[in-house]
Amino acid sequence: MSEFSVDALVGRLHGTLAQRVAPIANSLFDCSAIDLREIADERAPRARSRAVSLSRGDVDAIVRDGKDRICLTYRDPVSEKSLAMAIAAMAGSTNPIAADPESLSVFALAQRLAASDIPVLINGPTGTGKEVLSRFIHDRSDRRDGPFIAVNCAAMPEAMLEAMLFGHRKGAFTGATSESEGFMRAADGGTLLLDEIAEMPLQLQAKLLRALQEREVVPIGATQAIKVDVRIIACANRDLPLEVAEGRFRADLFYRLNVFPLSLRSLRERADDIAPLAFALALRHSPETGRAPCFSEASLAMLKMHQWPGNVRELENVVRRALLLAHGQTTITPEHIVFDSPARLIGEDVETQPEVLTGARKLSSVVQLSEARAIMETLEACGGNRVAAARELGISERTLRYRLASFREAGIEIGRKVAGGRR
Repeated sequence: MSEFSVDALVGRLHGTLAQRVAPIANSLFDCSAIDLREIADERAPRARSRAVSLSRGDVDAIVRDGKDRICLTYRDPVSEKSLAMAIAAMAGSTNPIAADPESLSVFALAQRLAASDIPVLINGPTGTGKEVLSRFIHDRSDRRDGPFIAVNCAAMPEAMLEAMLFGHRKGAFTGATSESEGFMRAADGGTLLLDEIAEMPLQLQAKLLRALQEREVVPIGATQAIKVDVRIIACANRDLPLEVAEGRFRADLFYRLNVFPLSLRSLRERADDIAPLAFALALRHSPETGRAPCFSEASLAMLKMHQWPGNVRELENVVRRALLLAHGQTTITPEHIVFDSPARLIGEDVETQPEVLTGARKLSSVVQLSEARAIMETLEACGGNRVAAARELGISERTLRYRLASFREAGIEIGRKVAGGRR
């Protein structure tokens, strides 16, 4: 993989932003496929590259001209928002998205692991990106030209799992009207991802262990073993050592898979990943031509304060709803952010809020509570100055006064400092 490079024109006009995004691009992307340029550069983009044109302006904007042509306009080269926009614009459809230092360290370690052929066990809650990390390891390995097969062990019927993994001969059981090679043989020369491996039955765990040790499979109904060359990556959202201790997972298989463990934290614990993920998901679900809606600073603050029990999957739901609610608008504001469940903000017991105590669960009240928190955070950051806070939030001072009054009427405590903030 080539290192990210910046030409002289980009370095002169956009050097600050380019220097910030370069180490992240080197960690996550195939930089040979990225053509970062100044918007005034009239040269034809490199073949089969993602062309990202940069421009400084008064309003943040992302405009697409096809799948791999993006024009990014940013105001502040040192803001979190500008970095998030740049990461999302440069990423390919299968690239991981990250900006949190710990997340980047996990991918840096994964890149080193990719050079080897040892099994990898990835732990983490559901929806944190374990399959994305698995594909990253495959794409950076010598097996990148081979198949990448992902199998969800919890999604397949237990009675069929053995045949689907190892294959079967025609007539081996009722309904076997043709021969099947199975997932392990399908992944020959590549990588097999066994997701939610803790759900695999104990009897099948023993057969998987033998297949890994001998590097061969015996299809159901066959008498001869077939050699396979497969790298195994296993994912688990349960505590596998506990599963072993309680007899639900074989210790010998655990130690066979646990050669090098990686862990992904929940989304709320890596808040710096939220903004680039939000922009990347917005691009994924926006038309391939035209201007894609941008998140305001207040809406990004609102996203970062949520606890994300559903992790990245929940974030994708929230982004898709926001795009729908903001239809025809160029900015996603707090009023467009609707969470999957009543908002529970980091560091705050939402149950103390009056609307939650009364059992109200309307989307409007969820939005209002989250919007109030975002506005209060911005006001506090501006020392209570309403003019500065309104400018930061992208609204008028009159609208800010109206919002504060509506919060008081709804019984939401806004704090003395905020209520009595100076102009």
